[in-house]
Amino acid sequence: MLDLSAGSLQWEREQKLNLCWGGAVAEYPQYEVDRIDGVNGNGASDEHSTVKAQLRAAAGAIPGHVWYATPSGALVFINSMSADYLRLPKDHPLRFGIDIGGEWDSHIPLLHPDDHEETRKVWSNCLRTGSPGEISFRVRDPQGNYRWFLSLAHPLRAGDGTLICWVGVNFDIDDRRVAEQRLQQQEAELRQILDFAPQLIAVFGPHRERLYANRTSLEYFGIPVEEWRDAPPGAVGHPDDTGRLLSQWNRAMSNRSAFEIEVRMRKSDGSYRWFLNRFNPVHDGQGQILRWYAACTDIDDRKRAEEDLQRENAALREELNQAPMFEEIVGSSEPLRKVLSQINKVAASDSTVLILGQTGTGKELIARAIHKRSKRAGRSFIGVNCGAIPTSLIASELFGHEKGAFTGATQRRLGRFEAASGGTIFLDEVGDLPSDIQIALLRVLQEREIERVGSDRSIPVDVRVLAATHRDLNKLVSEGKFRQDLLYRLNVVPITMPPLRERATDIPILVEYFIARFGKKMGKKFQTIEKKTLKVMQEYEWPGNVRELQNVIERAVTLSDSDTFAVDEAWLKREPSEVPHSSGTPNDVLQAREKEVIEAALAQSHGRISGPVGAATKLGIPDSTLEGKIKRLGIDKYRFKSQAG
Repeated sequence: MLDLSAGSLQWEREQKLNLCWGGAVAEYPQYEVDRIDGVNGNGASDEHSTVKAQLRAAAGAIPGHVWYATPSGALVFINSMSADYLRLPKDHPLRFGIDIGGEWDSHIPLLHPDDHEETRKVWSNCLRTGSPGEISFRVRDPQGNYRWFLSLAHPLRAGDGTLICWVGVNFDIDDRRVAEQRLQQQEAELRQILDFAPQLIAVFGPHRERLYANRTSLEYFGIPVEEWRDAPPGAVGHPDDTGRLLSQWNRAMSNRSAFEIEVRMRKSDGSYRWFLNRFNPVHDGQGQILRWYAACTDIDDRKRAEEDLQRENAALREELNQAPMFEEIVGSSEPLRKVLSQINKVAASDSTVLILGQTGTGKELIARAIHKRSKRAGRSFIGVNCGAIPTSLIASELFGHEKGAFTGATQRRLGRFEAASGGTIFLDEVGDLPSDIQIALLRVLQEREIERVGSDRSIPVDVRVLAATHRDLNKLVSEGKFRQDLLYRLNVVPITMPPLRERATDIPILVEYFIARFGKKMGKKFQTIEKKTLKVMQEYEWPGNVRELQNVIERAVTLSDSDTFAVDEAWLKREPSEVPHSSGTPNDVLQAREKEVIEAALAQSHGRISGPVGAATKLGIPDSTLEGKIKRLGIDKYRFKSQAG
């Protein structure tokens, strides 16, 4: 401790004592010097001397810059840490509790000039009220370098409440302040970036309290940030969307997970636009949500287009529902009315339907009519001609395959069943399926799942199955060519399309329908139908059914030069040599007639299958279907090409 001899005390008493905390120099009377040094008027020690000794001893152990001052604010002592920072000499009086008056303040100002005024106000309030004080300021060392300090000043009082001195600790917070300033700068830069973002961006607290909205948002809403912060939940959203948004946000807060939602938000002019809002939470180390960051992308044009498309689709469905006929199922005969009644009854269910009938009767039209009137009408209708697909590829075509499942399988491919998910699949010529595919189809009908070729994983499918055939499946079962259990599964609801010869009263209607259809396509208009032609058509048996009728009318329209529709009778006569003999079955007769019709179409198109003048177009069937029939019937299509020359 410092030797408080009479000489040293005399030196102190001759100085004007001051405090440089804030540059506020405070003079005080002689008796205060005696009190702070523990000396009374007679030179005796009192309790203050003990307090001073305790303060100096404790100051050296505190990891901070410790000081104390007289009751009126004159700086008397700083501990070693503070003295070393200021580079005070080892024998400097402030290291020992001896006031040096204004000498220090006059030579090296402690505080940064920008911090003087605020610090003076805080310290003056402490001296005036006797209450503790706290303030941050920058302190300069002898080399002119400044660092930030947090200074805490506290009054120390005797047992009777007398103020003994002011005790203070200055904590070096320079690193923290620099980090804060750096963060503030980064935050300012981030805000600037967000202000230029085209999206509406906002930041919310953990309980949805509004904290920040970028310039794009405020300009869109047309309100200042203060008004946006004070607005109640849903104030800028469409009333019909607010409940849905808050409900989803509540679930996300419970799960602490991100979410997105499409909502409408009000523009400054009062109109609403659709936005895709994405909300992402930021968590602390314990997983608690600290902030919600929301980015809102304008999707109004897309939503309007979707709504327009939905309205158009709804209008189209309504128009189709009000149509008096079933697509292209034209006629009003009693046999046809029975079929249409069955369609109306079975459409509402998900039952499997087996459509039977001769080739050309319009079995696919029946399948499409069932789909259109079902609850699956808004989803896909996928048609597959099982007789037109090579045996080696039918499994891949129906059920898809994995990459590398076979040579040429360079990538995964979805099959027709997966493509029809949620909708309807139509398996035409189902009687032509090979046995292994029959087993796979049976599994689909029983288990509602498939396996891609090259995979052992089952994939659930939600598909309604409609099947059709012109073949006698019971006969195929007896011959071992078709599985009986599969037939049971397919034949849940059978619908038989009558041949055209049993619908003679529909022929005039069909003739008018096809004349109008092909006449419009070819730019021709017919005023009348030759009576003889209509009579011949009604008497003809039409082994090729509606498809044959369609082809005959298309040929007649194409070749006609008159406004009276007429058909060459020779087209409706068969040569005796071409009629199958009694040794053939009825099915053989039909196949022979089908072969005849196809060969006639190939001859007209000079062997061409596809295209506007191709045989498939003339027959009104898909190219793949015709190719399958040509292969199944053993027709040499190339010989018709040679006839063209």
